[in-house]
Amino acid sequence: MFKDIEHLVRLAAVMLLALLLFIVFRAAVVPKSFGQYGHYRGAAIAEIASRPVAIAGREVCEGCHTDVADQKKLGSHVVLSCEACHGAQAKHADDPANVTPPKLDSAVVCARCHEANSAKPKAFPQVVTADHSGGIACDTCHQPHKPNIEDTPAQSAKTTTGKRTGAKP
Repeated sequence: MFKDIEHLVRLAAVMLLALLLFIVFRAAVVPKSFGQYGHYRGAAIAEIASRPVAIAGREVCEGCHTDVADQKKLGSHVVLSCEACHGAQAKHADDPANVTPPKLDSAVVCARCHEANSAKPKAFPQVVTADHSGGIACDTCHQPHKPNIEDTPAQSAKTTTGKRTGAKP
């Protein structure tokens, strides 16, 4: 039927060897719990659960920092968790006297969300930070927990006299 069938037999043998190598390699590399919950590694749930808690949670933060919580309730950042900007603070919550969170660089932290990007909704507050602030930190003019600049009596005096009255806008 086939003349010189040897080349087809060699090809079939090479493909069979490649398939066997793949099966052995896959058995050695793929974890045993893979596929336990669909296309996931079942042991991942236990591994994640065994990690130490890093997030303290909004309630814990607001329990100690009530003044900040009250101010934040009046601003547009009310929907954000504290750790969205300040990072995971479970260690600070466990030992606040000895673990002090680092001072945030507001120009970097604020730009994570508010740097202008055409993919964001038009109603979302966006700025080109290089043009907007000229390198000045955001918290010079904005209160981070209540970022809207409101027309306060101090600001009115500043705009009418052209001088800064010492109040933070």
